[in-house]
Amino acid sequence: MAKRDYYEILGVVKTASDADLKAAFRKAAMVHHPDRNPGDKAAEVKFKELNEAYQCLSDGQKRAAYDRFGHAAFEQGGQGGGFGADGFAASMADIFDDLFGGLGGGRARSSGGRERGSDLRYNMEITLEDAYRGKAATIKTPTTVTCEACSGSGAKAGARPKPCATCQGHGRVRAQQGFFAIERTCPTCNGRGEVIDNPCTACSGAGRVSRERSLSVNIPQGVEDGTRIRLTGEGEAGMRGGPTGDLYIFLSIKPHPFFQRDGADLYCQAPISMVQAALGGEFKVHTLDGEESAIKVPEGTQAGKQFRLKGKGMPVLRSRDVGDLYIQVRIETPQNLTRRQRELLTEFEAESSSKTHPESNGFFAKMKEFFDNIGGA
Repeated sequence: MAKRDYYEILGVVKTASDADLKAAFRKAAMVHHPDRNPGDKAAEVKFKELNEAYQCLSDGQKRAAYDRFGHAAFEQGGQGGGFGADGFAASMADIFDDLFGGLGGGRARSSGGRERGSDLRYNMEITLEDAYRGKAATIKTPTTVTCEACSGSGAKAGARPKPCATCQGHGRVRAQQGFFAIERTCPTCNGRGEVIDNPCTACSGAGRVSRERSLSVNIPQGVEDGTRIRLTGEGEAGMRGGPTGDLYIFLSIKPHPFFQRDGADLYCQAPISMVQAALGGEFKVHTLDGEESAIKVPEGTQAGKQFRLKGKGMPVLRSRDVGDLYIQVRIETPQNLTRRQRELLTEFEAESSSKTHPESNGFFAKMKEFFDNIGGA
């Protein structure tokens, strides 16, 4: 009897991409796989056809030959549709893992059922001062630790886990369905390779129990918002004596009432009086090192003027470098003036000239000239 067209078997057109071929095969294989149809000979034949078609069309060279010569390309000793080739089995391993890997209850565990414990996350908020100086802190975290009663074995005192009789301690079983064999996670031991007849009463056979632990954490100088600190081996205990996971501490820095941070540099705004800006003077600011630094204001200082204090910023993490502190002045307009103060300011304004206010006079003069030119054009 003549063989059916491979594209027809998979239900795709001849221009189908590799991804379309794979998707079609996966969908059809889920329906016709022998494990899902025990004793159904028609399903077994259909599944065999699907495998033969996909083996050919998933190989670029074979597909090209098939498109040109049809089934005749693999007759007379040609590379036909056999199913025993290691290369083909390897190329389709990912497909069958996806399709049937979950039937046995999950992936295989490590030898003896010892699974690595989960990593834990702890969110910690610190101040900018903590980030500047560094900090030694104590945190409390809920976690799981190795069960002391059974030393992590999961078995009651005096008892020991024994090899699983179903998989002979391998954690996986091999199922033969006609022409095809599939290896799956052992359903009896869930891939651990061991079973416990007398589980520990303290941990119910898990080999670990829940506890709250206190841990000491050293926050280094210069940490930034979002810095992650890893504490190796401080995560959850592994199942049945498996290795312990890690603890990751994620740092966030509280907003500061005076300073804003940009990398290693700090920024601050300081209001000064109109008189101080005009006549000059001095003011002091506190820095994160606990000291006061004097800022000298030159005569005629304008709003937005920025002063730099070198080395008064943040330390750089794992470095000897230190950033700078930038102080930007804001000129405060006086409020609630007395009558005399108003008179003085009015008198000052009347006597002011372009030399007194060069920027404002120049701005309005240029604006007038610009629009005069537009109107006259």
